[in-house]
Amino acid sequence: MSNVEAEPVEIRCGESVDDRRTDEAPRVDVLTPRDVPLGGPRAMSVRRTLPQRDRTLIGAWCFADHYGPDEVDRTGGMEIPPHPHTGLQTVSWLFSGEVEHRDSLGSHTLVRPGELNLMTGGYGISHSEVSTPRTTVLHGVQLWVALPDEHRGAERDLRHHVPEPVRIEGAEIRVFLGSLAGDVSPVRTFTPLLGAEITLRPRATVTLAVDASFEHGLLVDRGDIRMAGTPLGPAELGYLHPGAEALTLANASDVPARAILLGGTPFEEEILMWWNFVGRTHEDIVRARQEWEAASDRFGVVEGCPGGRLPAPALPNATLMPRRNPPRR
Repeated sequence: MSNVEAEPVEIRCGESVDDRRTDEAPRVDVLTPRDVPLGGPRAMSVRRTLPQRDRTLIGAWCFADHYGPDEVDRTGGMEIPPHPHTGLQTVSWLFSGEVEHRDSLGSHTLVRPGELNLMTGGYGISHSEVSTPRTTVLHGVQLWVALPDEHRGAERDLRHHVPEPVRIEGAEIRVFLGSLAGDVSPVRTFTPLLGAEITLRPRATVTLAVDASFEHGLLVDRGDIRMAGTPLGPAELGYLHPGAEALTLANASDVPARAILLGGTPFEEEILMWWNFVGRTHEDIVRARQEWEAASDRFGVVEGCPGGRLPAPALPNATLMPRRNPPRR
């Protein structure tokens, strides 16, 4: 998915040593989203929880959009023309609906509920995303993963994986990246990561063994969930600092609740994010934007997509400056 903000803010992300967990009791920070329209008078709106002022990274996860359920005949659905990415991987995960994906690798695939599409745009890739005509309700998440410096020039790639549901008492889990509840995703990541959909049965409480070196984020899709005792509502993201060896999730309602659990080791590098680019310096971003606007070979061509490409926003009239995670209070 593209960041279609007309004036995107540069964000430089990096872990502060003060942000690491030093006490024993789990502490959950609650992050609320902001609404971002995807363009046009009938634009589909997304709820963005990463990045924001209070948290820019969870492991290498650097971007999280949550959208729907949207009635496509009312919102117009998703219609994002070819656009570029550098220095990251995109993760597409749907709860309902269907999205047609085309990219400059020549891939033409459908993203369906419960199926992972992981696209690597290291040195440069471009792709388009359009909800299909048979989609009536569109609902899902779009996530980005920052690539470490040694891999940020990685070749273009696309991986598809359909995880089998893991059923434990009180919950059903689909692990699309990393490992959880005894299941391991075969999809490669460049840093230690976790990504899983968790559906909690009514009135269920589950305790999951997790990697204590990870920080975790729980993005609630529907229902009200307690994460380590902290209540979270729909579209809120709970952030759990590193140090926990177990994570307890509770659904106190009489209907199922669903969330996306993200995790990873704290990302040690600073990264600069602007629009759809992840780099390290102002010059990285300027060069990527220039090459996209010039239709250079760096991003390739998306075939079979009618209409034009998505133009890059104007750069601010200043050097792109860093923004970091706040120090731990």
